[in-house]
Amino acid sequence: MFRAQIGRGKATLAAVSAALVALTLPAVVAAPANAATTPYDDTYYKNAIGKTGPTLKSSLHTIIRSQSKISYDAVWNALKATDQDPNNTNNVILLYSGVSRSKSLNGGDVGDWNREHTWAQSHGSFGTSAGPGTDLHHLRACDVQVNSIRGNKDWDFGGSPVSGASGSYTDSDSFEPRNADKGDVARMILYMAVRYEGGDGWADLEPNESTSNGSVPLHGRLSVLKQWNEQDPPSAFEKRRNDVIYNSYQGNRNPFIDHPEWVEAIW
Repeated sequence: MFRAQIGRGKATLAAVSAALVALTLPAVVAAPANAATTPYDDTYYKNAIGKTGPTLKSSLHTIIRSQSKISYDAVWNALKATDQDPNNTNNVILLYSGVSRSKSLNGGDVGDWNREHTWAQSHGSFGTSAGPGTDLHHLRACDVQVNSIRGNKDWDFGGSPVSGASGSYTDSDSFEPRNADKGDVARMILYMAVRYEGGDGWADLEPNESTSNGSVPLHGRLSVLKQWNEQDPPSAFEKRRNDVIYNSYQGNRNPFIDHPEWVEAIW
């Protein structure tokens, strides 16, 4: 019995010693399991890698605010390049519906496609002026009638089916895009929230939890956008679009397409 007591005493001392050692060792912070790596991490994003929260958001803002601006008229031809159908170079893919439509059918009539601002122009009153009003990272080709149905609504689940956009739903104050576009919308909205911080003559754009934001520079709902970012990872179409905007038009990137895990790291 005495030997058993000694054995238990040694075991207890060993456990205590191990615990004390653990307390003195620095914690090892593992990278998120879904962390992405890109060719831009050592160059374009070098000052953001390893950061989180407000520090990461501030670093990304500094990186992406350097961009070339285009006119609202120039957006037409830009979208013909950024939103090109990979299976038919004469067409563009329309947001919310996934329909492939001729590039030549751009305009304001029924059956045309026009320029959809995913961050509604009225949410910050920036209109179509060069800057947030012409930023290709949130402008997409969209069916004229579907665009009108979306209007300036915030983002949320639910509602009635949208005519002409199978899988999309809407109600009096919100719009839900089809599953294949949910992540695209989330990453476009959150790009805008990082790019436009109120320091360059435009409103400070931010996400929130409201679906009645009206003309204030806010867009909701953040919790839903975060869910959509997780649910619908960046597609090949979205990644190509990011590259075209970066290489041919604005010279800046949407960081949440390259690193979707940064959404959770910031918000």
